[in-house]
Amino acid sequence: MRDEAASDVVTLRLRAGSSIPVEADTICPDLFIGRSEAEIAALPAFYGRRQVTLGDLFEVDGAYSDHIVMWDATDDPGGLRRVKRIGQRMSRGRIVVHGDAGMHLGAEMRGGEIVVHGSTSTWAGAHMAGGILRVDGNAGPMLGAAYPGEIRGMRGGVIFVRGSVGPRAGERMRRGMIVVGGDAGEFSGARMIAGSLFVFGTLGARAGAGMKRGTIVAVNGRAEALLPTFRYACTSQVTFMRVYLRRLWEHDCQLPITDAHVSGAYHRYTGDITTLGKGEILIYAEH
Repeated sequence: MRDEAASDVVTLRLRAGSSIPVEADTICPDLFIGRSEAEIAALPAFYGRRQVTLGDLFEVDGAYSDHIVMWDATDDPGGLRRVKRIGQRMSRGRIVVHGDAGMHLGAEMRGGEIVVHGSTSTWAGAHMAGGILRVDGNAGPMLGAAYPGEIRGMRGGVIFVRGSVGPRAGERMRRGMIVVGGDAGEFSGARMIAGSLFVFGTLGARAGAGMKRGTIVAVNGRAEALLPTFRYACTSQVTFMRVYLRRLWEHDCQLPITDAHVSGAYHRYTGDITTLGKGEILIYAEH
């Protein structure tokens, strides 16, 4: 019976192969939960332009579970970087990637959790609407951003990156929260509509370009020169920062949050005045 055959986790171990990219949006807890090991192995994927099955690319172990663990059989931490669209459109369950992950990781995800014990490539969390994405390493460009031609990017959920992120993180972000433990590239929060972006390293140049609403925070006070379309408003304590930073500490106690960040003052700049101009950039005012 199905219950007797169920396992706590489905393990996918990438077989040794070439550097040809793999399109595998079927690696999704929503598709694994009701399938046997053989049915999971038969799910389609693309190896370059050739359609194959997950069983052709991965050693599959486990069934009927929405908890997926991914490894590289060659123990190469970068091997999984050629696997694209892991967790795309997922709404439940958990995916753990041991190593780096390819493009479009967690794109359009609506729920569940993805944990990457490595780094991610471009477009991670693009159009994300819910759930949690955790990255132990760095993230590439366009984290939580909108695809070309789309009006809105990330619309909900939370992204934690312990390392640094590439350019245009949170571009056209509508809702949700992005937390960056390291540096953020240029144009972070560009054309942002709403939502929150916290950066614990250095906030890159041209942050918030064209933003309408939303909040960008340089938690440690390090930010490259802001655009002239942002106006200094005031320096004061920010009440909501106490709530946000304490909650962030509860979610990830390795973030470099101090009591001074929680109770300290922040320089507030408003903009971008070329658009609606109701966005804000907060830069910690060191004592």
